[in-house]
Amino acid sequence: MPVQYSTPPAEALKPVRGIRLGCAEAGIRKKDRRDLTLIDLAPGSKVAGVFTQNRFCAAPVHLCRRHLARGDIRALVINTGIANAGTGEAGMIAAEATCIAVARLLSLAPEQVLPFSTGVIMEPLPVDRLERGLPACLEDLEPENWHACAHAIMTTDTVAKAASRQISLDGQSVTVTGMAKGAGMIKPNMATMLGFVATDAAVSQAALEAIVREAADHSFNCISVDGDTSTNDSFVLIATGLAGNPEIDAMDSASARALLAAVTEVAAELAHAIVRDGEGATKFISVEVSGGRDRDECRAVGYSIAHSPLVKTAFFASDPNLGRILAAIGNAAQLHPSLRDLDVDRVQLWLGNVLVAADGGRHPAYREEQGASAMQPQEIAVRVNLGRGAAAATVWTCDFSYDYVKINADYRS
Repeated sequence: MPVQYSTPPAEALKPVRGIRLGCAEAGIRKKDRRDLTLIDLAPGSKVAGVFTQNRFCAAPVHLCRRHLARGDIRALVINTGIANAGTGEAGMIAAEATCIAVARLLSLAPEQVLPFSTGVIMEPLPVDRLERGLPACLEDLEPENWHACAHAIMTTDTVAKAASRQISLDGQSVTVTGMAKGAGMIKPNMATMLGFVATDAAVSQAALEAIVREAADHSFNCISVDGDTSTNDSFVLIATGLAGNPEIDAMDSASARALLAAVTEVAAELAHAIVRDGEGATKFISVEVSGGRDRDECRAVGYSIAHSPLVKTAFFASDPNLGRILAAIGNAAQLHPSLRDLDVDRVQLWLGNVLVAADGGRHPAYREEQGASAMQPQEIAVRVNLGRGAAAATVWTCDFSYDYVKINADYRS
């Protein structure tokens, strides 16, 4: 079960003007489950996205980048079960065929469709099943279908992940609603496995692209379940422009800042939900690093801690073997070369409010029973001060339990 997270009720997910969603059972990989989603966008909608940096990225990622460069996107199609990654030329043909099938149904050009896939890597996408499932998706299209479609994009997730916000921009009510999926193979270098956020705000293409990058950098780019970047990571932001507000163009305007804050809040809620639903997770851990020379340096230390299997298993067992955290801090120079001159005598480490280490070693007042007690709650804060600057960053992660191994050992069965 996820760590203190449950899917919001359907009524809490506000429809976005100009967006309709539908899902269906297509039997992509398993029977008797919704595994195909179609999202229809109003004419004039703008779309921006960020994608995985994995060099073995999936065919749909290649095609999305190509279609986004052209612009005028009118539909998204998402399948779960098969990732269509590591599938070579046949995978690209399958992704293109998916776009053609959607385009036929909606009277669009194939280049106006963005395809997304998630699931098992190196297996061929059964386009015939996908095509047979599309008419049911079309029939199901409704503005209120965020809740159902958040369930339809799941793989090893135990709960659907969705969020909504409503704000006022220049006197107009603006909605931001999104959904995401992910529970394993999570260490994004842009986003999460799949994330979709939509707003009815009027935004220029340039501003939308700036907002999606900034929102990703403060949400999905700050999480890790297991340190593995997926081949299919995609985070897409859609703006239909139907809210009636003056179009946001300059990012230094009050309206731009307000919209960015709302989009980032939604993205962060989805990102936290992914960590809370990490495969086999029993604890949600915030790694707060301050005192760095720059944000990237702090983030490198945070990720070094968050990626360490030894740290993560210690948290699962509530075993205050906290030298493992010091070792992870010292190892962060592999992620950020500037940390090679880190003065460990200036580093301080807290577990919750307990000062564990300072002056290069164990703090004299620290007692192991304090550490064990601080590791018991489902939500834990690890705080590190590097003592070399004013920058800070936070990374969110989870523990490693026996179930993580079981889930991934049996993933394809």
